[in-house]
Amino acid sequence: MTWIRTTPLPGAEGKVREAVERQRALYPPEYGPPTHVTADESEGIVASHSLIPDALFHSFATFGALMSPDLPLTRRQHEMITTVVSVTNRCHY
Repeated sequence: MTWIRTTPLPGAEGKVREAVERQRALYPPEYGPPTHVTADESEGIVASHSLIPDALFHSFATFGALMSPDLPLTRRQHEMITTVVSVTNRCHY
């Protein structure tokens, strides 16, 4: 849950909606279905960027580019790398 004002993503309009759609389009198909559904999508990390749509797009588009199926890593390898980085950084996500 974010502690800042956010724009609800399910009903987002304009630049926020465009930013969300553009960054999601970069993700490989297997990343499409959500793995953790919250009661309110405005509680997530993406929603915390909703006040600055350009930052939302660029932050999450970077992740989408890194997950490109054109790169030589498999999803399992991506997941292992992110797990090791999270543990190293003591991140609970």
